[in-house]
Amino acid sequence: MSLNLLHANDRRGEYPASYYAATRTPLDPFPALAGEARADVAIVGAGFMGLSAALHLAQAGLSVVVLEAHRVGFGASGRNGGQVGSGQRQDQDWLEKTVGKDHARRLWDMAEDAKTLLRDLIAQHQMPVTFRPGVAHACYTDAEVTHARSYADHLAKAYDYDQVEVLDRPAIRALIGSDSFAGGSVDRGAGHIHPLNFAIGLAKAAARAGARVHEMSEVLELIPGPKVTLRTAIGQVIADNVILAGNGYIGGLEPSYPSRVMPINNFILATEPLGDRAKDVLAEPIAVADSNFVVNYWRLSDDNRLLFGGGESYGYRFPDLVKTTRKPMLKIYPHLADVKITHAWGGTLAITTNRMPALMRPHPNVLMGSACSGHGVALSTLTGKILAQTVQGNAEGFDLLANIPQMRFPGGATLRWPMLVMAMTWYSLRDRLGL
Repeated sequence: MSLNLLHANDRRGEYPASYYAATRTPLDPFPALAGEARADVAIVGAGFMGLSAALHLAQAGLSVVVLEAHRVGFGASGRNGGQVGSGQRQDQDWLEKTVGKDHARRLWDMAEDAKTLLRDLIAQHQMPVTFRPGVAHACYTDAEVTHARSYADHLAKAYDYDQVEVLDRPAIRALIGSDSFAGGSVDRGAGHIHPLNFAIGLAKAAARAGARVHEMSEVLELIPGPKVTLRTAIGQVIADNVILAGNGYIGGLEPSYPSRVMPINNFILATEPLGDRAKDVLAEPIAVADSNFVVNYWRLSDDNRLLFGGGESYGYRFPDLVKTTRKPMLKIYPHLADVKITHAWGGTLAITTNRMPALMRPHPNVLMGSACSGHGVALSTLTGKILAQTVQGNAEGFDLLANIPQMRFPGGATLRWPMLVMAMTWYSLRDRLGL
């Protein structure tokens, strides 16, 4: 794993000072790995993907060891906007053009299964997590609203999905309390959750099923072979199969990773409770994402704080989190200028060139899944199940995702950072200019 990203912005073994960490479900620490362990499957990373894989493998009767460098849900799984979107990160129009209508339909159905799996896991394991329905897409231009309308029609006709309501300017204004948007849509089949509590719920469920979870167990080396060895500072695991589920934090553990997957940082802040003012921000307890390339996204917490995410960076160190994120918040909600910020945090996720998940098999008995590109609350959870099925000999779901064409980042591992910064700076400028 990358030492820089794992330790550059966080204290060892501590959750960031986020609203989610402040309101998380109690969880006793899992012990660090000490000495040698053996397993049918070893999993690196205790986020949605790794924990879902561990749960499904343990339920199938395999011996499973999960190694987490910090705490379960420490990475993007415990820091994100909590939105459970419909479909893949790319829309169905793009998928139909890229992989064909039949493949695109299977990817849509997979994403619907992901939402169902998330809700079923919450219910089956009695997690203290509430799924709140509704995600709005807020459009800045009339052209974007026209596209939203045609896309909703396409989903209804081609995919039998009738959960998307298109909104004109007055309707979006009434729903989200901002004059910034020309219209948009609201997807009643999507929703949002407390992501860290969901990760903790998965960890408890996996442990109950028999998975051995080890926190504070950073993997320093992977030695491939008929039996794979994962070494930590004070222990090692020898396993028949390995799943790498560290997402943006996996770093140099697997040499094929850096050319296809790019870690980026994103930021969220939480305001003080808004009280009666909350209705002037959101008329309903939905989540929202706007149409910028560098997306702004927000929702209300259970105690009526505004949780607002925005801004990205591409280096190892985080910028001034409040300054970076408060600026787009006030552009959308200028009337909140007097509201106090109580929490601000950042995290590292991973993207691919086409923003579709990266599933790879770098060695015959090593699988890797990452880079849901900001659309991973449900999809990462389902991908964990898919990786578990692949280990057991059913690679149908793995192949469906892995066969999507993936370009390498130009410049390779050395030059990808400056080239990405140049590209993202250009897209950020387009957002600011309204192009």
